[in-house]
Amino acid sequence: MKAIRVTQNGDPSVLQLQEIPQPTAGPGEALVCVHAAGVNYADVYFRNGSARIPIPFPFTLGIEGSGTVEAVGDGVSEVKVGDRVAYATMGVGSYAEYQVVKAAVLAPLPKEVSFDDGAAAILQGLTAHYLLFEFYPIKRGSTVLVHAAAGGVGLLLVQWLKHLGAVAIGTVSTEEKAKVAREAGADHVIVYTKQDFAEEAKKITNGKGVDYIIDGVGKTTFTKNLDAVRNRGWATVFGMASGPADPLSPNALMTKSITISGGALFNYIVTREELLGRANDLFRAIREGWLKLRIDHAFPLAQAAEAHRLLEGRKTMGKLILAV
Repeated sequence: MKAIRVTQNGDPSVLQLQEIPQPTAGPGEALVCVHAAGVNYADVYFRNGSARIPIPFPFTLGIEGSGTVEAVGDGVSEVKVGDRVAYATMGVGSYAEYQVVKAAVLAPLPKEVSFDDGAAAILQGLTAHYLLFEFYPIKRGSTVLVHAAAGGVGLLLVQWLKHLGAVAIGTVSTEEKAKVAREAGADHVIVYTKQDFAEEAKKITNGKGVDYIIDGVGKTTFTKNLDAVRNRGWATVFGMASGPADPLSPNALMTKSITISGGALFNYIVTREELLGRANDLFRAIREGWLKLRIDHAFPLAQAAEAHRLLEGRKTMGKLILAV
């Protein structure tokens, strides 16, 4: 089978399309014929060596995909051959024609949702779900600031916030991205390359500050979050697209009684029940039509390096996928 392999850490040029043996499902596992793979910032970290979980070389990149179950190993009851599935995994391997995945992490993909949409939605959609429902209690009228609002997670968050009745404030880097965020439903959009997002957030909230901040950017945004959030407000950090956030003294949170939390998806889909609950909510929203996916570009598997260049250059609006 064909797969994108990493034999050393480095820039996108280290991604190589190779022929490798097709794997076999073991106990508790399923062999998935991959139809589409999602491209995520976590893939960049695994590729360049900055991931917190080192993986021995060589390895096949990719933590998200969709496809059909080709075979199952002993003891598998969660899925059967022929099932349509989507998945996000702690391991790697979805940039390939076939992947062995633990059966317990495979979510049923409704027939109304395409394989491309399944691969585009599962990781970022589950991420949006826990960010909205596990931390600050969002209700109608809550003011929520979403960094990188025109990105894959950002666009889902904006739409979901509007569905919940919240006031969605997005930050973006360009006017083009501002237009996309507004089209997704953002009530206010701040172009942070031209405006101080903390000052603008306070203007929007009549000096009070926002209730909740969702930050997947990290280094260039985190410190100013403390200015933008209200007294007794909340900020959650779930990514580091601009690099790791600078260290912070816990005592700095005392003045405004701010709550800071960190989020990682795989801590919020620990059980199959939790995974299916979030996935069912996600796919229901897509079927009902109020949650719309934006696939920025679908590359063939062989062009994985180009997908990484676009993602790292922050030139994308929405999701990148590889059509396998």
